[in-house]
Amino acid sequence: MGNMVQTRVLSASHAKAPFEKTTIERRELRPHDILIDIKFSGICHSDIHSAYDEWGGGIFPMVPGHEIAGIVEAVGSDVTKFAVGDRVGVGCFVDSCGECEYCQRGDEQYCTKGVVQTYNSREYDGTPTYGGYSQKIVVTDRFVVSIPDKLEMDVASPLLCAGITTYSPLKHWNIGPGKKVAVIGVGGLGHLALQFARALGAEVTALSRSASKKDEALELGAHHYYSTEEADTFKELAGQFDLILNTVSANLNVDAYLSLLRVDGTLVNVGAPAEADQYHVFSLIMGRRSIAGSLVGGIAETQEMLDFAAEHGIAPKIEVIHAHQVDEAYERVLKSDVRYRFVIDIATLD
Repeated sequence: MGNMVQTRVLSASHAKAPFEKTTIERRELRPHDILIDIKFSGICHSDIHSAYDEWGGGIFPMVPGHEIAGIVEAVGSDVTKFAVGDRVGVGCFVDSCGECEYCQRGDEQYCTKGVVQTYNSREYDGTPTYGGYSQKIVVTDRFVVSIPDKLEMDVASPLLCAGITTYSPLKHWNIGPGKKVAVIGVGGLGHLALQFARALGAEVTALSRSASKKDEALELGAHHYYSTEEADTFKELAGQFDLILNTVSANLNVDAYLSLLRVDGTLVNVGAPAEADQYHVFSLIMGRRSIAGSLVGGIAETQEMLDFAAEHGIAPKIEVIHAHQVDEAYERVLKSDVRYRFVIDIATLD
């Protein structure tokens, strides 16, 4: 194109600052770049952690957002996979070395050089990255995925993080028919995990603090629902599950949840509490159990997840908001006052 791309964004000038409408410049299109006209951008809990600098190392001013759905506006000279007008998405990463063993096998998120995150990160030349609370973004083509026609753009948006975050560990631990899966938390991640686990053929149990989400959890795909505040729950479910997917960002009684695993079972964490968890090693030793973590998924797997969601009618429950409501949305997320993901209508960012 030969010109920098100016775009309106929502940016935070410092940690916990209210969002302001400002203007930034995106880079000129390189041969393998795609210019995307963003239609919707989901709000992830990690956006809040980052904008509040709760994990440290925040790069300000910050433009969050890594659940991006939009339309291709222009392509670089060497782009062949995408064309102007295509429906596309961008998730948590916008570059990786492409050469290490993990990039080569499709696990770009574990790039040994360090993956370039969509926002609050730096390109390999040191330039800060700015995310999807924006009208436009320029992204290398190999980090762009196609949004199937069966998925609405606003619904597809949260799948680019929340969807792949829950789909990837279920696939990695070979969840399917004959496997018993428990999902801790029926929230932004958990309500998608229930749908994916059910569609993959597992017997699915939802674990939540109260009984208030039982009906909804069963509608989403859970075969069973238990309140973790009921005294008998942990006795009744002891030694039952092949996999427990922990989707909450709060500290738990890890030993209690490990007791629910079968021999060789695994507790996989995708939620990230700010404080360290604690557990007794005997909770692992006595059942050859494992504690694990999972970080979203690679680009090919993200495309696989979108196609799977479209095929099986899997969709997040969303609330679409205007750009001026983002600060309020953050407060509501922290109060768990959303069923279950906020999505910003970028058309309101003008």
